[in-house]
Amino acid sequence: MGKFSAVIVIMLFAFNSHSAFAQWHQKSFHVMGTLAHVEFWLDDDATKATADKLIVAVEQEMQRIDQTMSPYIATSELSVINRDAATRPVIVSQELFDLLTDAHDIAVLTHGMFDITYASIGYQYNYRKHQKPNQAAIKQALTAINYQTVILDKPSLSVKFTDADVKIDLGGIAKGHAVKNCIAILKKAGIEHALISAGGDTTLLGDRIGRPWFVGIKHPRAEEKTAVQLPLSNESISTSGDYERYFIEDGVRYHHIINPKTGDSARNVVSVSIIGKNPTYVDALSTAIFVMGLQQGMALINELPEYEAIIIDNQQTLHVSTGLQQD
Repeated sequence: MGKFSAVIVIMLFAFNSHSAFAQWHQKSFHVMGTLAHVEFWLDDDATKATADKLIVAVEQEMQRIDQTMSPYIATSELSVINRDAATRPVIVSQELFDLLTDAHDIAVLTHGMFDITYASIGYQYNYRKHQKPNQAAIKQALTAINYQTVILDKPSLSVKFTDADVKIDLGGIAKGHAVKNCIAILKKAGIEHALISAGGDTTLLGDRIGRPWFVGIKHPRAEEKTAVQLPLSNESISTSGDYERYFIEDGVRYHHIINPKTGDSARNVVSVSIIGKNPTYVDALSTAIFVMGLQQGMALINELPEYEAIIIDNQQTLHVSTGLQQD
């Protein structure tokens, strides 16, 4: 279920004026296992030192969240939960507790198609080494994939597992949360035009000085092509695709978006993009809708007026939700 790939291509405009160009400040950096990017506009009276300070603040915030929520860092809060929550309640930060609550709410909304306990089987895949669990391992792990086994106690801010085999992973929601926090940092500093991205998750603050940001959704089967370009302002968009972390064995594509009901890669569609205001929900919903497939996924999105979807099916046909359809 995790989303780990840089699937959003930002289409940037060139400016005729050198002074205008100089006021756009940007940086790309690697964090949370993916490529992140920050870009924002500063007024004439702002200094380069101010811009550099904001860029550092954004990068440090993403690094902080990675240190808190990475399953690969032994000292992270997430790792402590996975190690101890089956034997005792683990007290966590308000931030992580709130994100786990969001994950639970989205699991309920999607009837378990988004489920952070997919990690019980997910960690047994190694896409670089072309390794996957056998059917016996999948069958055994499936009993531990159930978001209802994660008990959240709000008064104590504690997490407890009711199954000793449960493991959780926030790969399908943490980057959206990180982008949300970083946009908040820029807004607090008075920035009105900005872009923050982390892998397939992008949030846009304002427009691009009188023009919309143009966001390209990558073609799922053509590395250098864009399937569609979207003019967006004050929106978040997240794309989940089967084409970044995968391997093919005996003609079958095994990729990182795991169906929590089967323990196998979800194969109903090849790309899902969700657009909405909440970066955290947009991130998780793109994963959930990918698992649900075209009909079920689009039916859910069409019931959520604050979100829209662009789905590319296995025949590489593009489908859009009701709110994106032209009369």
